[in-house]
Amino acid sequence: MVKSNKIYMDYASGACSDPANPGAIHEFGVKAKKRLNEAREEIAGILGAHSDEIIFTSGATESNNLVILGVLKKYLQNFSHLPHIVTTNIEHASVLEVCKYLEKTKQAEITFVPVESNGIVSPEKIKKALKKNTILVSVMYANNEIGTIQPIREIAKEIRHFRKTKNSAEFSRVLGRGSARPLENSLNFSFPIFHTDATQAINYLPINVEKLGVDLLSFNGLKIYGPSGVGVLYEKRNTPISSIMFGGDQERGLRPGTENINGIIALAKALKITEQIKDKEVKRLTKLRDYFTKKLLKFNFVVNGSLENRLPNNINITIPKTPSDLLVIELSAKGIMASVKSACKSGDEKSSHVIQAIREAKTGKSLLDKEVDGSIRFSLGRQTTKADIDYTVKALSQILTKLKKWY
Repeated sequence: MVKSNKIYMDYASGACSDPANPGAIHEFGVKAKKRLNEAREEIAGILGAHSDEIIFTSGATESNNLVILGVLKKYLQNFSHLPHIVTTNIEHASVLEVCKYLEKTKQAEITFVPVESNGIVSPEKIKKALKKNTILVSVMYANNEIGTIQPIREIAKEIRHFRKTKNSAEFSRVLGRGSARPLENSLNFSFPIFHTDATQAINYLPINVEKLGVDLLSFNGLKIYGPSGVGVLYEKRNTPISSIMFGGDQERGLRPGTENINGIIALAKALKITEQIKDKEVKRLTKLRDYFTKKLLKFNFVVNGSLENRLPNNINITIPKTPSDLLVIELSAKGIMASVKSACKSGDEKSSHVIQAIREAKTGKSLLDKEVDGSIRFSLGRQTTKADIDYTVKALSQILTKLKKWY
């Protein structure tokens, strides 16, 4: 609260609250700015980054949009040749839908590299997809539906090797005479840029950006037990990217708008706690996940995605001839909250594009929606216990016995 001997006359910047608008130069604004900077430095330290490489957004969806559209915009300010973007066919909707839009509107050529049947993309296939006009590669660190962990370091290595074969001058030459505009200093950077959506990985996997070899990395607060409505984009110094919004010069001009100070502070605290307990929690959840998987052996099911290269909290299975939505509803009635696919797409009646992708990799052909019914995701967390798993398995057994009468 504001002290009684302080008179606040800056309500146009924001209501008299704590913290105040960090853009103000009065006492309250300066204090808010200090807290913002402290949170930025703390997050940068955990990521192994510089504080000026941390951009705050409203969440990972905005960060991912900023990456794709921002890099494209910067490119088009300097080149007229059609750009090329590489991603995978199991990315989150905030990457896939942007890429599909750019492809549909002919603003960019997109290569959707198919993952293998285990839900993991081959670095060799990413390498083969790269072209002289490739400006961006976006591969998620860990999948949000099936929990498979992508070989980010190996992909980064392939991209670094590719970069060595062409510098900015070579890039301009290949595009052809007259196709390049004068390069800005900020484009003294070799394409392609490498981005990873680390939203699901941040809880359980190493996130030092230098060791990962990424130029851009995004995540949000909600997945690390922090607040919703706040996210982070790590942007390596000199990475060519432009703002896709208009307004103020907050966040180095890349993300205009008054920062969510309380959300950012809470996110920094949540990230710090996550790092402190990460090793212990990974071991605990791995044991629970494996215990859960063994208990499920009594059912006729298929595990979706690799069992080895998988997040410790993820179990995604398919129970043949059993509607996924019905399973979720029946489990919910027994107090168990599971999901069919990404929460961002749960209202979509189409089958999971991730399950479709790995099934197609196995069979070599597209499958009908009804053929992938029965896929369900159980994701464990800090409050999950062995008793929770025992109860879930018992409930699932009862539900399947009941559904056998119908299907």
